[in-house]
Amino acid sequence: MRYQSFGEFWPHYLREHSRPSTRLYHYVGTSLVVGLAAAALARRKPLLFAAIPVAGYGFAWAGHALAERNRPATFTYPSWSLRADFRMWALGMSGQLKPHLISAGVSTTPSIS
Repeated sequence: MRYQSFGEFWPHYLREHSRPSTRLYHYVGTSLVVGLAAAALARRKPLLFAAIPVAGYGFAWAGHALAERNRPATFTYPSWSLRADFRMWALGMSGQLKPHLISAGVSTTPSIS
């Protein structure tokens, strides 16, 4: 299925990040991205910008490989995936992600697997 809008893509993105550990990898990577960008701007060190894709994609792709065991959406929907990652991060950090997960059909009940 090809998604025609970000609104259609968003639930798919959340289903591709159904495991809390996958989301945690993303949160770490995205937090590093934000920190590196802030440090690069504050310290006027443009070389720090080079570390941003490594930090962001490195942690995200590790989460997909090690926890979710699926192919990152980045390869099919690069811009929507980046936008969704920041949205998931912001909602997760503010404690507002759960209703979005439920709406997308992602279980929010902890499992023992």
